[in-house]
Amino acid sequence: MSVWITGASGFVGRYLTRELADAGYEVHGIGHGGLEEFERQRIGLQTWLNGEIDAANLNALAARHGLPSKIFHLAGGSSVGLSIAQPLEDFSRTVVSTARLLEWLRGSAPESHVIVASSAAVYGANHSGPISEDAALNPVSPYGQHKRMMEQLCGSYAMTFGVRSTVLRLFSVYGPRLRKQLLWEICSRLQRAEQALVLGGTGSEMRDWTDVRDVARLLKKLAEQPQLETFRIINGGSGRGTSVVDVADMLVANWGGKVEVQYSGITRAGDPFSLMADDAGLRQLSFDWRVSIDQGIADYVKWFKDGCR
Repeated sequence: MSVWITGASGFVGRYLTRELADAGYEVHGIGHGGLEEFERQRIGLQTWLNGEIDAANLNALAARHGLPSKIFHLAGGSSVGLSIAQPLEDFSRTVVSTARLLEWLRGSAPESHVIVASSAAVYGANHSGPISEDAALNPVSPYGQHKRMMEQLCGSYAMTFGVRSTVLRLFSVYGPRLRKQLLWEICSRLQRAEQALVLGGTGSEMRDWTDVRDVARLLKKLAEQPQLETFRIINGGSGRGTSVVDVADMLVANWGGKVEVQYSGITRAGDPFSLMADDAGLRQLSFDWRVSIDQGIADYVKWFKDGCR
């Protein structure tokens, strides 16, 4: 079975490619950035097209490999901070790329099913406890706003043209090979042997941490489920929250040594206090999260200490 992944060279994309290839899928990718032949083969990607997600490139893929049964749309903005620094670029990567993909599907591959990676950032900052898919949306950053626009486009094309899509709202995805955000920052500073770490926020912020290996399994499972609805949204979170304090302490403990962690109390614009999923939808799919936060943190520190290979 032939499947395509937009953004296949990204953090989640590489894990998903390997997951699908190991299951016997023929996986082709498109997106920005060069990919060495060795790396392409290592992750199980049969084809990599370095370019825009537009009709010309999608037609070129289809001419070479036929129409896909599934498309995993992972391309788009991936950082609240970058979306604030470069909002137009984030809009283009997230909203424009989605519009182009959906329009191509409408005209050239109307039977294909697209699985779209969105973000819990669409919920915004005014929630506490587990958040259900029908909760009010109030994104507070360009990143969250653009993910919401992306979702709206998918819903519009489903309602008007019957283009089938499943939107997965990802929460705090982490794991080996993630070279940004909290885990990367703390390990980088521990490597520099800083004796005191001062982090932003209060440390009490709660996140639903999901290991990227589980996320790849979840995306694959969604693609293999019968699509009974033209459009659906599902939370990609475990329903279990872990504070920044606890994550930082686990990182320091796995690193070894004694390091004091302090918090500035200054919260960055666009960062909600709590983002935790109501996972009722995933429970109905009988999906099991296999990698605990303890194991995931230990694996991340080991990867970092091994030279990030």
